[in-house]
Amino acid sequence: MRSYSGHNGLARRTFLGGLATGGLSVAAAQATPPQPQPLAARLPDAMTRPGGADLPYGLPAVHEAQVERSLSMAAGFAVWRTPLEHQRGIITPSGLHFAVHHNGVPDIAPERHTLKLHGLVNKPLRFDLDRLMRYPMVSRVHFLECAGNSAANALSPTALDQTLGEIAGEVSCSEWTGVPLAYLLNEAGLKDSAQWVVAEGADGGSHSRSLPLKALMEHGMVALFQNGERLRPSQGYPMRLFMPGWEGNVNVKWLHRLEVVDAPAYTKDESGLYTQVLADGRIERFAFHMEVKSVITHPSGQQRLPEPHGFYEIAGLAWSGRGRIVRVDVSVDGGRTWAVAQLHGPVLDRAFTRFTLPWQWSGRKADLMSRATDEHGRTQPLRSEWKRRYAMHSFNHYNAVQAWRVQADGRVENVYA
Repeated sequence: MRSYSGHNGLARRTFLGGLATGGLSVAAAQATPPQPQPLAARLPDAMTRPGGADLPYGLPAVHEAQVERSLSMAAGFAVWRTPLEHQRGIITPSGLHFAVHHNGVPDIAPERHTLKLHGLVNKPLRFDLDRLMRYPMVSRVHFLECAGNSAANALSPTALDQTLGEIAGEVSCSEWTGVPLAYLLNEAGLKDSAQWVVAEGADGGSHSRSLPLKALMEHGMVALFQNGERLRPSQGYPMRLFMPGWEGNVNVKWLHRLEVVDAPAYTKDESGLYTQVLADGRIERFAFHMEVKSVITHPSGQQRLPEPHGFYEIAGLAWSGRGRIVRVDVSVDGGRTWAVAQLHGPVLDRAFTRFTLPWQWSGRKADLMSRATDEHGRTQPLRSEWKRRYAMHSFNHYNAVQAWRVQADGRVENVYA
């Protein structure tokens, strides 16, 4: 592996030094001091009058109204995508968290909602919210990603000129708080033949998925809170199943039933929508984990670099459904050479990890790419590699390297690596 040299990249010390030198040059150019002005004229407008009242429930600044989820309809589903190009930390605000609705958002009265646990158990149980709130809870920071995230890049023969959020915004990261599912299953008592659990939501289409019991005992959670507040309706209020690192649709929203069984149910959802067809025609069922992936958030699609050359910071997010991110490599020349990006803490298990790399742009066309590796040695493939593995019409679990082309005028657009 070669590192950047010359105009392709630079060390962090050079990056910071260049900024400092640039600042001194500007200051030196202002040889003539400005004429004194009255104090009020020198103050920002906001300092010349009292501020307004706050709100009982805080909202974003009105000047950030353009930072919102994008909506599209896909196969009859409502898909709300996170504007990842505006995210800088690892936590996605609850109001910007992506959402996919197969049958709309049900209006559920929490005082009438219950969770039924039955099937191959010694003691069937029913939990209302008051009872669940009495159990010990855990909090975990994890990403959640739709199986169909980045589907357009998987299917379209030409790269679509879209923002990062429109291309890959069906992924977000939150702090989830809830009751470990093992507490409830152990209380019910499992029969010897118990192997799987069918989780069902209380939506109009009764969305349901079969999940292996062993994994649920180890990692499953009945999530009640997101980012410190009660779940929002689009995220499954009043409760949802949460399985860190697994495809979004198994994290059943509006959870109302868990049936312990001895074999998968092969529900309509898992048998049709969420099976993957391989290039040789075989079917890949129950591919739960979302694979290692990364995206450069800035510069990214439809953004424009404000100056035709100079110092910039390439920034992005990486994640893996199988563990922690250990490395992200970045290329500014279409993959001919790569440099190791800096990972910013905290680097958490199955969560967003932020990465950055200083870049001195020469003003010429440049193809930016990021390639993540997780703690198990799994690395993102190129698009051509991913396409060779799956059938032409497959799109679930697409995790190929995302490339952005910076044109000479600073405009950034989606391209295929």
